[in-house]
Amino acid sequence: MSDGAISQDEIDALLSGVSVDGLNSSGQVGGAPTVHIDTTVLQNFADELKTPLVENLNKMTGASFTVDTPVVETLDRDRLLAKLPEVVVDVLADFSKGLSGDHLYILAPEFAQKIVSLMNKEDNADLDDMALSVISEAVSTHTNDEIQALEKTGKLSGIECNVPTARNDPKAIIRIPQNMFALFSYPLMLDGQGYTLWEAVGGEAAEQISKALGGKTGAERQDGTQSAADMSAVGKMPGGGMPQMNGMQQQGMSQMGAMQNMGMAQMGGMQQMMGMQPGMGQNMGVNVPNVQALQYPILQGNTAGNEQGNIGLIMDVYMEMTVELGRTKKQIKDILGMGEGTIIELDKLAGEPVDILVNHKPIAKGEVVVIDENFGVRVTEILSSLERVTELH
Repeated sequence: MSDGAISQDEIDALLSGVSVDGLNSSGQVGGAPTVHIDTTVLQNFADELKTPLVENLNKMTGASFTVDTPVVETLDRDRLLAKLPEVVVDVLADFSKGLSGDHLYILAPEFAQKIVSLMNKEDNADLDDMALSVISEAVSTHTNDEIQALEKTGKLSGIECNVPTARNDPKAIIRIPQNMFALFSYPLMLDGQGYTLWEAVGGEAAEQISKALGGKTGAERQDGTQSAADMSAVGKMPGGGMPQMNGMQQQGMSQMGAMQNMGMAQMGGMQQMMGMQPGMGQNMGVNVPNVQALQYPILQGNTAGNEQGNIGLIMDVYMEMTVELGRTKKQIKDILGMGEGTIIELDKLAGEPVDILVNHKPIAKGEVVVIDENFGVRVTEILSSLERVTELH
């Protein structure tokens, strides 16, 4: 918040009752679990998927895209935002079965517009709702290839994703996975113009995928050493015990202890011969550290006041509120065949409450009403935190 702006993560945290002070430097809630993602095996996985990716893209567009070596890395929200243009097309396709966690694709608007123009055989196609549906269908083929490749390992099965939903948003409000996650970057080229397809996989799902592909986890890294996070566990065993040592290690530790005891005995003897009391060595030039207990100040419990003050900072911030009547999924040929008078059947039943969303996140349900000559919605139910999470997935 150094520039005075409030990030989307900070807004989400405030609305969910978390103080902004509880966010870490990257704008995420602190205390998140550590995940271990083996980027080497994910890199090999991406290398295998780049060929079917470009083949499917060329088949749908009739063009001749080429793909270079993809890049797989682990990063957080801030580092991803630094890579993206100010406005992007993001496609949410969260894992719903077999794997759990966030999953989305990100394209620059120029790349999305190029795909739609080629598929619809028109120049400079607008990124309207129909165009975004075309993008959703295009990236879903890559998701299907990924799922098939993962299930072939025999360690994952029954993987499913939510129906892909594409949007054209400023990068600051797209829903990026929390904490550390894996980012797949596929560099594509067409007629001398370079494009990138980004795929973000939440940390938990990326860890599950790397394990299924034979990746090393936890203390084991590719170079055979231990990561910094795991080094903190060295020297501790379950129940507070010390780690087991082999015979050579035990003998070496015993010898070191014996030498230390001999040195202390000799020092004590010399002190006695010189008429000094034990502990007087510091007067003879021996540096003995002065250890004192650290005094901690008493913290006052005023969390509620801080949270109220933080909420006050965003009271005049505008947020987009929409009412969703329903959704459906259709093939591209059906979408292109629509015309005046076409009836589209939605997934909502007649009389069923409509969804009320703030920044594309469900917060309530209501019923449609008419106010004078305008449509409106009467709120009939406020969703709980658990229900909001369920609606998102």
